[in-house]
Amino acid sequence: MIYEYDATQDKCPVPLVNLRLLLRKLTPIDSCLIRICDNGSKRDIPKLLIKKGFYFEQRNVDKYIVELKIRMEK
Repeated sequence: MIYEYDATQDKCPVPLVNLRLLLRKLTPIDSCLIRICDNGSKRDIPKLLIKKGFYFEQRNVDKYIVELKIRMEK
């Protein structure tokens, strides 16, 4: 299953809290696509993913929005 979360209208810490809840649901075959734009989330969410051992790809959608594709395994 692919979980999608558009957090571009949310401000930190809401995206971080909601992502933590989504990550609990992930299985090894699932992925999560999250879009964020506030600086706190851009800084804190990758740190959380690295700490928890998730694999992710990050790309800039535009000047403000960053998209992260998250998986449990490569």
